[in-house]
Amino acid sequence: MTQIMRAKNAADLAQNHALKLVNVDLTLPAISGPVDILRSVNLSVKSGESLAIIGPSGSGKSSLMSISAGLEKPSSGDVLLLGQKINSQNEDQLARLRRGRVSMVFQSFHLLPTMTAYDNVRVPLEIAKLKNIDTRSKAILNDVGLSDRLHHYPGQLSGGERQRVAIARALASDPELVFADEPTGNLDQNTGQGVADMLFDMTKNRGTTLVLVTHDIALARRASRIVTMQNGELLDGEIA
Repeated sequence: MTQIMRAKNAADLAQNHALKLVNVDLTLPAISGPVDILRSVNLSVKSGESLAIIGPSGSGKSSLMSISAGLEKPSSGDVLLLGQKINSQNEDQLARLRRGRVSMVFQSFHLLPTMTAYDNVRVPLEIAKLKNIDTRSKAILNDVGLSDRLHHYPGQLSGGERQRVAIARALASDPELVFADEPTGNLDQNTGQGVADMLFDMTKNRGTTLVLVTHDIALARRASRIVTMQNGELLDGEIA
């Protein structure tokens, strides 16, 4: 294949897919011998799509997300994130690729406890060297209903409010792709419903690709596509 053809294929992939995994394996050492965490995983996520990954605990869901986001390297196979093969990229290269383009929302919020809601949103924008940081930060916090909580610290916020700050932080840079790992897992049913509404509505309105890991079947059904992890293997198909 010529360099021109390779460049064209990469451009086509970048245009049509936010994420692609090809024959990805992950094997980790253990006292009793190597453990296969992921086995020949193939996955394509189109730009603008919402994908839910479900499966029992220990099936490999979180490992799949970590590898997809470049937080962990596969033992073999290829991972293409926003059209770039990331297997051989170092931490600095990965950080540059993700900056302002890829965000994550975690079950445990991961807010900085010594910073206000406003600063938790603002600082990543500064790191990404984006423009209109003050306007962006206040606008996105207003969008998630926290305009009156700008100067509150995480310890002064409820669980639902903290997750809304986390969503605001993830979306403030208008990323192309958002990974969400059990975003409602630490919330009660009513609060979780409100957070889910916000996450799906805001990513859909922005045309943002969403990759979601969840145990919540009702939440998974809100995605445009569902896949199931089982014993380290990825199974396509809707839930019965």
